[in-house]
Amino acid sequence: MHSKNQYLKELQKRYFQARSKKEKSSILDEYCRNTHQNRKYAIRKINSSFSSKPKKRKKRKQIYDGYVKAALAELWEIFDRPCGQRLFPLLETELLDRLRQLEEVFITNEVAEKLKRISAKTIDRALKHQKEVLHHRRKYHRKNNPLIYQKIPVRAGGWDRTLLGQIQADLVEHCGQSASGLFANTVCLCGIASGWWEGEAVLGSGQERAYEAITNMRERTPFDWIEIHPDNDTAFINWHLVRYCEREKITFTRSRPYKKNDNSFVEQKNSTHIRNFLGHLRYDTAEEVAIINDLYRNELRLYKNFFQPVMKLKEKIRDKGKIHRKYDTPKTPYQRVMESDQIPETRKNELKALYLSLNPAQLKRGIEMKLKKLYEAYEKKNNSQMIEPFKKQTPSTPGGILAKV
Repeated sequence: MHSKNQYLKELQKRYFQARSKKEKSSILDEYCRNTHQNRKYAIRKINSSFSSKPKKRKKRKQIYDGYVKAALAELWEIFDRPCGQRLFPLLETELLDRLRQLEEVFITNEVAEKLKRISAKTIDRALKHQKEVLHHRRKYHRKNNPLIYQKIPVRAGGWDRTLLGQIQADLVEHCGQSASGLFANTVCLCGIASGWWEGEAVLGSGQERAYEAITNMRERTPFDWIEIHPDNDTAFINWHLVRYCEREKITFTRSRPYKKNDNSFVEQKNSTHIRNFLGHLRYDTAEEVAIINDLYRNELRLYKNFFQPVMKLKEKIRDKGKIHRKYDTPKTPYQRVMESDQIPETRKNELKALYLSLNPAQLKRGIEMKLKKLYEAYEKKNNSQMIEPFKKQTPSTPGGILAKV
């Protein structure tokens, strides 16, 4: 098309300089023969002003000027930033005159008359710049994190998997169908190098309760803590735990927001050590929390740490788009702790004596007995005869409490 226009532009000079109608006709015949375009179309095109500068479009007279837009933006803020369709009926009524009487807006009669005639689509067009500014402020504003989040450094990976004492922490909710009210939470810890696991149940997710649970679990851990690494939950990111770590000379780091893989070691234990036993029911009484803690502090921690082997990833190799993972020989957390040279001999002797006194079959029966006791307490609380603890709960209507599981 560009070449045809160039060709037509050359013929146009000859066409307008032609002295006779016959000469013009021969020029048109030549153009139509070479381009295979319609003769009438060629006449309209050759008589058009496509080769000249395009005429500027006459601007429409501006009715809604800056005064109207400024008043409209002020009213938009007063009525909580509605869309044009919702703001339009408010401007048509006497509400605008009432706001002027109350001296909430100061506009002239001419501007008020224009606001009463403005349409919904024109409102949206007039407020386009205002909405863009608001969006820019929301998207690009500086994040005002509390000082405590700036104090705790972020760590994403780079763990030394041979160094005992690096601990990851997480919080598991036992809220069932509804997250309203007070319910039980499990504070769980996992050692990165050994896979040693500890758990403690608390009613609610208060900072002091989570802090007490962590200090209790530290007393049960057979090795000294070097670093504790939770997620960004406020149950862990608080001054109680910060001061405790500073006093005990424990490094305190946190994971990146919305990056669960930064806490992959403890996240995996949430499924195998907690959900596989307690399920997805709602536990919200002191009796249930006491039974869970009795399970965590005795049979479950002994069974998992002394008789459940853990596989550790040695390396990952990418070959032709596929990742091949290599694992070491599965060992229990107890075995990994005993093989470490970072544990004193006295503590190893204590662990060995405890290991020799344990019976895994008896521990398993104790776990099942306490879980049965927990489910009975749950049934008694809800007046239910049949429960499915391992079925994931769906949200209920507001105010509903696991009437049927």
